[in-house]
Amino acid sequence: MGELNASVAVPQGGSWVRRLLAFAGPGYMVAVGYMDPGNWATDLAGGSQFGYTLLSVILLSNLMAILLQALAARLGIATGLDLAQACRAHYSPPVRILLWLACEAAIVACDLAEVIGTAIALKLLFGLPLVWGAVLSALDVFLILLLMRRGFRSLEAFVIALLTLIFACFGAQMVMAQPVIADVLAGFIPQAQVVTNPAVLYVAIGIIGATVMPHNLYLHSSIVQTRAYERTEAGRRMGLRWAVTDSTVALMLALFVNAAILITAAAVFHSAGRTDVVDIEQAYQLLSPMLGIGIASALFAVALLASGINSTVTATLAGQIIMEGFLHLRIPDWARRLLTRGLAVVPVVVVTALYGEAGTARLLVFSQVVLSMQLPFAVIPLVRFVSDRKLMGVFVTGRAVTALAWAVAALIVGLNVKLLVDVMAG
Repeated sequence: MGELNASVAVPQGGSWVRRLLAFAGPGYMVAVGYMDPGNWATDLAGGSQFGYTLLSVILLSNLMAILLQALAARLGIATGLDLAQACRAHYSPPVRILLWLACEAAIVACDLAEVIGTAIALKLLFGLPLVWGAVLSALDVFLILLLMRRGFRSLEAFVIALLTLIFACFGAQMVMAQPVIADVLAGFIPQAQVVTNPAVLYVAIGIIGATVMPHNLYLHSSIVQTRAYERTEAGRRMGLRWAVTDSTVALMLALFVNAAILITAAAVFHSAGRTDVVDIEQAYQLLSPMLGIGIASALFAVALLASGINSTVTATLAGQIIMEGFLHLRIPDWARRLLTRGLAVVPVVVVTALYGEAGTARLLVFSQVVLSMQLPFAVIPLVRFVSDRKLMGVFVTGRAVTALAWAVAALIVGLNVKLLVDVMAG
């Protein structure tokens, strides 16, 4: 990714809108990971089983994401290093290898969700069997190669266009569902059962894992450096200000999409007593009949396909950044993509063959819990680096931000420990 650094020109003057548009892009690339097919599975399960209860978890995880992505941008802009490069420079070889393996596991888990989501979308729209859809999803490598050859701005434009499509589809679906606004607002207030009820906690941690993506922290710390801001203190301050604005706006879009999925599931399924709707295909089949609007299911499938394709682009970039940063090893984009996608396609094909589509749905939610388990391995190094005055200089985080960041890290670790204890206890 080093050749892309400072490759996107930014105006030194002009209106704030012009400068914001010049910096807009990396935040939306990151936001893709916050509304991928894995989010759909956990949001659907949460909405149909528990109504609006887990809206508070979506809000909390999104606020955590805004903070962590801002810290990732700060690290990249202040030091000129992405998170993987910083880990390589400051940790011993055994620790570096452990962190790299955790990152690779997270990317495979993320790719697993994308394979399943894309395969399901192809089945719903074109009638392709899940196994064939999973195999065909490996061909997206050619799309990525084509976009990369046209430049990073073209890649960003493609991603933003698909995000806009997803936003429009779910905005329309939420209007069709006609949720009770008072119930929706009440769902954003945290409730004790999120922690005390193991079933609720399992889905809640899946939502956090699907929302706060570990590999996105590596991705963001690298791609914010594509902007050609002046590499001076003043230039970096300006770059950081616009980068954080970009990611915050983009992640608010992700908050809307995730909340809309859960609200739609709660309003359509939970309110009708259909608490058994926990997978994407089942939701597709029931949406139009239960809403009485034929286009509802089609919009759902179109948005799912757009989500799967979009997530493919960013996972590939993150994988390349992580491999280069930790190992100083660069392999061709197509080879990296086929390797990652192959590791994800095989489990999907095997599980589908052995357990059918129900097994695939469970695998999708499980992949999000695996992602959540990898979060501490990205969050803890990130918070440590941005609070290190020797590394960050004048860009070191203040005491309040550092304390909040460590609190977020502690919450993530605590929730994961609680989940492991519950799982081991049966």
